[in-house]
Amino acid sequence: MKAEEGKYNIKAVSNMIGIQPGTLRAWERRYQMIAPVRNDSGHRLYTDEHIRKLKWLVSKVNAGFTISQAVALSDQEHEEITTIDKNENQLTLLREDLLRALMKFDESKAHDLINEAFSLYTVDKVLVDILGSILIKIGLLWEEGRITTAHEHFATSILRSRIGILMHSFPQNNFLPKVVAVCSPDEWHELGLLIFTLFIRRKGFNVIYLGSSIKEGDIQTVLDTVEPKFLFMSCTLKVNLPRAKDLIRDLESEYKELVIGLGGHAVNSMDEDERDGFEKNLVGLNKEDWEDWISKSLNMPAN
Repeated sequence: MKAEEGKYNIKAVSNMIGIQPGTLRAWERRYQMIAPVRNDSGHRLYTDEHIRKLKWLVSKVNAGFTISQAVALSDQEHEEITTIDKNENQLTLLREDLLRALMKFDESKAHDLINEAFSLYTVDKVLVDILGSILIKIGLLWEEGRITTAHEHFATSILRSRIGILMHSFPQNNFLPKVVAVCSPDEWHELGLLIFTLFIRRKGFNVIYLGSSIKEGDIQTVLDTVEPKFLFMSCTLKVNLPRAKDLIRDLESEYKELVIGLGGHAVNSMDEDERDGFEKNLVGLNKEDWEDWISKSLNMPAN
């Protein structure tokens, strides 16, 4: 890529950042924090990136840092950004390799990559940023007809088995409310629900996991027996949203103390009109959203 060309002379830069040309030359000589190019006459020319960095350094000096401290902070920030970029690239490659293995029905390779992911990242990171992202991608590919039902079933089987093992390995806190987790009516795609369920299971909640769509009327039997604080429903396909919303209305009318959460690909793609009246039920897109929703819901008044 072509290097950015210098376009500001030292006098212009001095006026822009508020320091004397002699001070700027001394900083460059002592700390080598920037390297302005030279024109044919040998005069310094500074780029927009140089200006950005110099303004940042001046802001730190004005805040009470010495110039040497400010330069050290700048170097540290650069190293941190480089590390973050490297980690994100590694995460992306791992995610792509796992998706490719699943689409090739390569069970051994898929398990090796999942093991590698858990060795490199936290459980939450693997669940949300790798498995959760792959789940969404597979759902989209299936909806668009770019993969077969066999691909979707194979991927679901592999990921469900790994998530299921994890789910039963975490202790539960009997002081936390009970939770029922189920797919919405006519919804059979349960990986999203599994990932969300594992997230709350890790927090110690006692989760009764029902999985894919159960027979109409059975959910009331479960609620009467378990008496949970929360009911979480997942909806992946847009066509199933109307029945999910109808069920929420019916249950909120019948169970005044029940807090109902709704998530999944179809829910996350709803427009503003579709969300109207259901804002309090939407659990969100990521771990931060889920944390926030649960925290607010624990303090939520009855319906």
